[in-house]
Amino acid sequence: LEEIPRPFQDSGNILKQGYLEKRSREPSFFGSDWHKRWCVLTQRNFLYYANEKSKQPKGSFPIERYQAHLDPQLRKDSRKKCCFQLFCPGKRSYEFAAPSPAEAQDWVEQIRFLLRDLSSLTIPCDEDEEEEEEELSKDRDSSDSMNNSQNSTLNPEEQELEGEDIYEVMPGEIPNSQ
Repeated sequence: LEEIPRPFQDSGNILKQGYLEKRSREPSFFGSDWHKRWCVLTQRNFLYYANEKSKQPKGSFPIERYQAHLDPQLRKDSRKKCCFQLFCPGKRSYEFAAPSPAEAQDWVEQIRFLLRDLSSLTIPCDEDEEEEEEELSKDRDSSDSMNNSQNSTLNPEEQELEGEDIYEVMPGEIPNSQ
C-alpha cells in the first residue's frame, strides 16, 4: 500500500479539506455517534483524520465510483440540512454533517465535479485552446499545399538538380573529392 500523505504535505493534490462530523459505523446505545473529523478530498481518495494535525488517517477510501448527495434524513436535529452521504453499490456508505448547509452543498458539488472528471474519457480543454489547435492545423494544411504546388511548378531542369550538390565551386578552389 502506498503511504497517504498528511493534508498539508500534499496541498497540490488536495481539492477540498475541512472539519466534518462523521457518523460511526456502529451505533451506540444512545443512537448514532457523530465524531468531528478533519476530512480531505484528493484527486483519488477521501481521507479522514482525528484532527488536522494527525499524521495517520483514521480511514480512507478511493473516491472513484462513489456518489454524493445531500441527505437531511441522516439527523433529526437542527443540523439535518448539513448532512450528506457518500455511497457506492457493494461498498460501505459514509455519512457526514458539515458546519453549515452551504458547506455541505459545496462538499457534494466538489465530489460530483471530481467524479465527473474521473469518469470522463477525454481531457477537457478551454475553447480558446481548441480554436488555436484548429488554426494551427489549418496553417499546416495551407503551408503543405503551398509547398506541394511550388514543387509541381518547378521546371524539369530544376527538378533534376534537387538531389545534386547545391554548393557552387568558386574560381580558384579545388572541389573536395571524397
